[in-house]
Amino acid sequence: MYTTLEERKEKALELMERLDIYKPYIEGFKRNNDTCYYENFGGYWTWQNKELLEKQREIEETYNCTVYAITHEYAEFGECYSFLIVTDYKEEWIDLVLRANNTFYSFAYVWNKTYEEDSEFGTIAIKSYGGGIRRIS
Repeated sequence: MYTTLEERKEKALELMERLDIYKPYIEGFKRNNDTCYYENFGGYWTWQNKELLEKQREIEETYNCTVYAITHEYAEFGECYSFLIVTDYKEEWIDLVLRANNTFYSFAYVWNKTYEEDSEFGTIAIKSYGGGIRRIS
């Protein structure tokens, strides 16, 4: 079943609360549709990085999804940005963010900036701390 932008946004706000994201970042998303990207738990507005904001918009338009947070990391397989998303299908929403002890498992589109052909959807493990998030695997 397809969803509206408003429905996806409401779900994204719920997931941000579940991840215990810094309240001003949640408010920025709620009021202005501003997303944050995280470097080692520290958050920055995505509009501060034009290339990243363009990639976010491309992903949202191509896959009819809503990005609500992004992590940035360097791995042995390249520089990656993990776009946490709410998909267009409500039946998938129950599995978008799952928790096991103090680790969250979140559905994301991972953009491998170094090796574009390796970009893909999947589940990533993240930690939440001090209002920020960080991908751990």
